[in-house]
Amino acid sequence: MKKWSRGAKVLVLTSVGVMLVSLDISIVNVAFGSFVAEWPENRRTLTWIFSAYNIAYAAGLLTAGRLADAFGRKRAFLTGLMIFMFGSILCAASPTAVFMVIARVIQAIGGAILTPASLALVLREFPVERRSMAIGIWGAVGGLSAASGPIVGGVLVDSFGWHSVFLVNVPFCLAAFAVGLKLLHESRDESAPRTVDYFGALLVVLGVALLTLMIVQSDEWGWVSNRSVSIFVLAFALLGAFVVRCNRVAHPVLDMRLFRLPFVTAAAISGFVFTMGFFAMIFVNTQWLQVVWGYSPTLSGLAGSPGPLAAAVVAAPAGKLANRIGHGKVVGVGALIMTCGILWMNFFITPEIHYWDFYFPTMLVTGIGVGLCISTISSSATAFLPVTKFAMGSALNNTSRQIGSALGVALVSSMLVSASKSNDPTSGFHNAWLLMSGVVFLSGVAMLTLFRRPTAEQLAQAI
Repeated sequence: MKKWSRGAKVLVLTSVGVMLVSLDISIVNVAFGSFVAEWPENRRTLTWIFSAYNIAYAAGLLTAGRLADAFGRKRAFLTGLMIFMFGSILCAASPTAVFMVIARVIQAIGGAILTPASLALVLREFPVERRSMAIGIWGAVGGLSAASGPIVGGVLVDSFGWHSVFLVNVPFCLAAFAVGLKLLHESRDESAPRTVDYFGALLVVLGVALLTLMIVQSDEWGWVSNRSVSIFVLAFALLGAFVVRCNRVAHPVLDMRLFRLPFVTAAAISGFVFTMGFFAMIFVNTQWLQVVWGYSPTLSGLAGSPGPLAAAVVAAPAGKLANRIGHGKVVGVGALIMTCGILWMNFFITPEIHYWDFYFPTMLVTGIGVGLCISTISSSATAFLPVTKFAMGSALNNTSRQIGSALGVALVSSMLVSASKSNDPTSGFHNAWLLMSGVVFLSGVAMLTLFRRPTAEQLAQAI
C-alpha cells in the first residue's frame, strides 16, 4: 500500500479543523428547537447563536490571516484549535441564551484564527501545479461539512441532547492538536507587517452587527420605524468608514485594490448572495421538517441528507469542469438548478407529509445545484491571484460568505417569527423560499456577467 505523502497528511489534518468550524455554522440548526425549549423566553436572542458566530468569524478572518503570516501559521492553527475547543465547551455548559451567544463568539474567533493558517500550511506542501487540487479539496471539505451539519446535529441531539453538538468538537480538537504538534512545520512571511488595523476591524464588526440587529428585530420594531432606520443608517456609515479607512492606511484589513480584479469582485458578490440563500435554506427547511411535519431532530437531519450527498458527488467534477469551461458558466448552471429546486419547494410543498415523492427528489435537485456552486465559487476567488495576494483574496471570499450567511439566517428567522404571530404561520416559510430563490439566482447572474480572467494591467494595479 502506497504511503501518504506529507502534503496529503497536512491536508487531512488541516481539513479536520476546517470541517469542525464549518460544521458548527450549520450543526446548530436542528438543535434550535431544543434551544427554544430550554429558553422559551429568549427566542429572538437565540437567533444570535447563528448570527454572532458568523459575524465574529467573518471579522476575524480579515485580520487572522495577516497575524498568521507574521507570527507563524503553525502557531496560529494550533492556537485557533484550542480557542475553538474552549468555546465549544462553554457552549455546552451554557446556563443562559446570552451566555451561549458569547461562547459562540469565542468559538468563532478560534475558527477565524485557524482557517487562513490551515490553508497557508497546505499550500506550502504542494507544488504550484497541484495547488488547485489541494485548494479544491480543502474548500469542498468546508462547504460539504456545513451542508451535512443538520444530519450530524440531528443524530447527536436525539441521542445525547443539544449539549453534544458542541462537545463532539473536543476529541477532534485534541487529536488534531496532538498530531499537529509533531507533523506541522512552522512557517511565516518575514515581509509581512507585524501590525493589524484593529480600528478598521472594529468598524466592519460593528457595521455588520448593527445591520444584523436591525434585521433580527424587524418584526418587533418594524422595517421603517425610527429605530430601524437609525440603526440602518449608522451601520452603513460604519461600513462606509471602513472602506475609506482601508483606502488610507498603510496596512489595511482589506486591500481594496483587489476589487480592480473582475474575478475577485464576481466571487465576492456571488459568494455573499449564494451563502445568504444556502444557509437560509438549511435553516428554513429544517424548521419546516420539525415544526410543520413534526420530524424529530434525527429524522429531519436524515430527511435533508440527499442534498449534501448529491453535492458531495458533484463538487469534485464541478471543479474540473470549471477549469475547462469557466467558473462563471458552472456557477450559473448550478444557481439556476438550485433556484428551480427552491421554487418547486415553495409552490408545491404542503403541510401533509409527502417525503419520498416530493421532498427527496427536491433535495437531490438542490443538492446538485449546491455541488456545482459551493466549491466553484471558493476556487474562483483565487483562481488568478498572484501568491502575494492569495491569503487576502481567500480571506475576502470567506468573509463575504460568512457575512452573507449571517444576514441570510437573520432575514428568514425574522420572517418565520413574524409569520408565527399571523393567521397563516406557514406564510413565513413561503416568503423565505421566495427570498432564497432570488438571491441564489442573483449569485449565478453575478458570476456569469462579472467573472473574467484578469489582464496583465489589472493584475499589476492590484499588487
